Amino acid sequence: MTGELVQLAKGSGLAELAVPLLIMAEGERAASRYIEFFTAQVRNPNTRSAYIRAASVFFAWCEQHGLPLTAIQPVHVATYIEQIGRERSAPTVKQHLAAIRMLFDWLVIGQVVPHNPAGAVRGPKHSISTGKTHMPSREEARSLLAAIDTTSLIGLRDRALIGMLLYTFARVSATTAMRVSDYYPVGKRWWVRLHEKGDKEHTIPAHHTLQNWLDAYLEAAAIAEDRKGLLFRSAAGRTGQLTANGMSQADAYRMIQRRAEAGGVATRIGCHSWRARGITAYLENGGLLEHAQQMAAHASARTTKLYDRRGQQITLDEVERITL
Repeated sequence: MTGELVQLAKGSGLAELAVPLLIMAEGERAASRYIEFFTAQVRNPNTRSAYIRAASVFFAWCEQHGLPLTAIQPVHVATYIEQIGRERSAPTVKQHLAAIRMLFDWLVIGQVVPHNPAGAVRGPKHSISTGKTHMPSREEARSLLAAIDTTSLIGLRDRALIGMLLYTFARVSATTAMRVSDYYPVGKRWWVRLHEKGDKEHTIPAHHTLQNWLDAYLEAAAIAEDRKGLLFRSAAGRTGQLTANGMSQADAYRMIQRRAEAGGVATRIGCHSWRARGITAYLENGGLLEHAQQMAAHASARTTKLYDRRGQQITLDEVERITL
């Protein structure tokens, strides 16, 4: 039965899911419960992959130390967390602990283990005021966009995709998942629909520049009537034509790298950089943090604040005051 569940999970895209020997040793019920946690409880694909890796590493560590599942105590989890803390960043360690804690909660509810050994373990303290995402300057952003050849279909597509990231503060995962129908009219204005983390549907009016870029792309691609089709489509080799398949997140990242190089952008940027650039530009122009939070579909204004880089220039100006 366990083997069938694993194969079913892998057939659903969970290729990395494998039941640890430590779990298998507790019988069919424990193995089934382990698989159910990742398939039924953790819905976000990126979080699921991260939690699978975290659980695999932790249980491999337990096996190396001869610990059966039911013998794992808080001291063991704390020792593991302390050890990986010497090699990995605080956010990664906190994610590992969260994965272990949630998994054991699920096993306790399923009566596989009597208690959660990770429940009382505290993770490392970690506090940041500015996110790590590198952001292009206003001049670099303009240079990159100006360097895109918009006489080509691929150029129109790339400009529209970057515009979606910039003007809606969207995550690249939500952008590449968009269908043509996710760009739609409401009265005289056009809106975009994004499917963000946690299966949340987020709608926002299209900025007039984004609307112009999307209209130009849709007209050139002749896909406006294919409402169920993917909006941002992959290219067919070097033909300059599009396929019916959507761009992947990796495709979008590589595209931005090419465009950054062509535009002479020195800052090392990626897809998420445009989210930071958009939020910062909005706040620089008098926008309110709480409105930026709503536009970015953030659960907390603290998260939105991480993308606000207005203070960086102030800091640089102050540093330049140091003269001998």
